[in-house]
Amino acid sequence: MFAKKKEKVLNIYCTAGFPHPDSTLQVMKALQVNGADMIEIGMPYSDPLADGPVIQHSSTIAIANGMTIAKLFEELKGFRKSSSAGNLSGIPVILMGYMNPVLQYGFEKFCADASAAGIDGLILPDLPIYEFESEYGAIIKKYGLDFIFLVTPETADDRIKKLDELSSGFLYAVSSSSTTGSDKSQPAAEKYLQKLRNLKLRNPVLVGFGIKDKPSFEAACQYANGAIIGSAFIKALETNNSVENSVKAFLDSILV
Repeated sequence: MFAKKKEKVLNIYCTAGFPHPDSTLQVMKALQVNGADMIEIGMPYSDPLADGPVIQHSSTIAIANGMTIAKLFEELKGFRKSSSAGNLSGIPVILMGYMNPVLQYGFEKFCADASAAGIDGLILPDLPIYEFESEYGAIIKKYGLDFIFLVTPETADDRIKKLDELSSGFLYAVSSSSTTGSDKSQPAAEKYLQKLRNLKLRNPVLVGFGIKDKPSFEAACQYANGAIIGSAFIKALETNNSVENSVKAFLDSILV
């Protein structure tokens, strides 16, 4: 991804199984067609620690819609080749979720099935460094998946460098120590992102939490390689009966 485009990379988060039981591939196709550079699929979970009320609400709906990890992998099967999926051959797709349901599914089985489905990487915010290094990192690598760690404004410089060293794909810079969808002061975020730039990190940096519109996206891109939009996109999906129209209108508001 970053070999082709190093600046203004737009990663859009969507919750699997939201807004409708069968809309995951529909949303993914519309995201690619309308200019997203990367897709982050959230695996719905009943206790999502890092997620704010909007994404929590979408998870509740998705779970009620019957979405599970097994169902998601079934839906994603062949999405890289299927014309019905809109030829999603080139766009990077990563899964974001939490360890509890992944462990219930079986960690190695999860990685194997993700890789077989065509997934590029994983974000598991509650996987500790020690467990990553001692057990899970080797399994993730075995199946050719990238792993993205999160850093926050409170993360010490030496720990940031360690997480950068362990990450592949990109480093996820949480703009503030809060939940997704929060608004925090721009000057504080800019100072933090400038610090990350000065650390000369190995991985590209994408900024998440609080990125919601064209001004906040462009502000983040001044200091990082791009940004992740989640809560604002989830809200947009609820405003229109047509998934395609919702996605197009939202991405046009960011990119045009």
